[in-house]
Amino acid sequence: MKIKNKLSLRKTTLLIGCCLLILSEYTNSTAQSQKRVSENQQPKTSGKSPTGNRTENNNKDKDRESAKANCQDFRVMFYNVENLFDTYDDPHKNDNEFLPNGAMHWTPSRYYRHLRKTAQVISAIGEWGTPAICGLCEVENDSVLVHLLNRTPLQEQHYSYCITTGNDARGINNALIYQRDKFRYLGHSSERIKFTNKNKRSRDILHVWGELISGERLDIFVCHFPSRLGGEKESEPDRADAAKCLRKLCDSIFKINGDANIIAMGDFNDNPYDKSIQTLIKGSKAKYNLINLFGDPGKLNFGGSHKFRGEWSQLDQMMISPNWNKYLRKGSPQIFARSFLLSKKNSRGEQTPLRKYAGRIYKNGYSDHLPIVADFSLPFPRK
Repeated sequence: MKIKNKLSLRKTTLLIGCCLLILSEYTNSTAQSQKRVSENQQPKTSGKSPTGNRTENNNKDKDRESAKANCQDFRVMFYNVENLFDTYDDPHKNDNEFLPNGAMHWTPSRYYRHLRKTAQVISAIGEWGTPAICGLCEVENDSVLVHLLNRTPLQEQHYSYCITTGNDARGINNALIYQRDKFRYLGHSSERIKFTNKNKRSRDILHVWGELISGERLDIFVCHFPSRLGGEKESEPDRADAAKCLRKLCDSIFKINGDANIIAMGDFNDNPYDKSIQTLIKGSKAKYNLINLFGDPGKLNFGGSHKFRGEWSQLDQMMISPNWNKYLRKGSPQIFARSFLLSKKNSRGEQTPLRKYAGRIYKNGYSDHLPIVADFSLPFPRK
């Protein structure tokens, strides 16, 4: 009996001790909570109250939302679509390779497949919609654009287009498609480049001008400078002539309006640090210099827009005037390098653009170039 009484006494003592410990913890916790409440209720001698911070943040959010509501998204894209030919023979051009019985076996099924793939890229790059304007190069003619805009899902976007009528030996041209509710077309011209080499033939520069929702004028140039065929150094004078021509066109606009809005985009077949590009961006006055949105490789989101012999290069670029730069969304210029546009990684982890042809072997890809894109915010006109 004594043993049982001792065990019972120990259990009772242990239970009482646990209860006292729990009561002590609860009392301390309550005191601390009351202290915190008391401190929060006391007036602050410096700094902002939590309520003040929340109010300020809410006001900032409202300001940002208001500014966004008063602006129109204006996405600009450029894309070298790699030999977008139709399947019909043009007797005045050397397009025989891209015929059903030609070296590339360019059949109607391959042609319409390429149209759909091009439309897929334009749609994907638009995300919430499609780009307001899109410059294209290596487009054969009007019929190709009619098919692209009316026989693919792009028909829902109500694009219009314009195209050059150049004297390229193969018959490829530069084009622009635009959404009529965001860009009111006023006119365009096909600017012939005067080459030092009198026998040189190449694509014309497409100049398009129109009106924005703000009432301002926007001048757009779509370019495809002469290639490096025959050697980079050997062909350099041709690109220098093209750069001088485009620079002259820009300067003529600046003389009329020093605050002109200009976009010059294209496949320049030179990198940002090459002579032709440096010639192009420097105006007759410093305030007329163009800003190359793809001029600093270190700020780009990808290795380049084109790959040749294992080396990435930035042949596709977009340059803008200082006044147009004020509408640029910070950090928006980018190379559109989605996985579906790239080949599978090789053993070294390297990728290339998933192109349509490799030599004369049909690869059923998209293009040997990646698109580039930049976003702008345009203010609605004041009522």
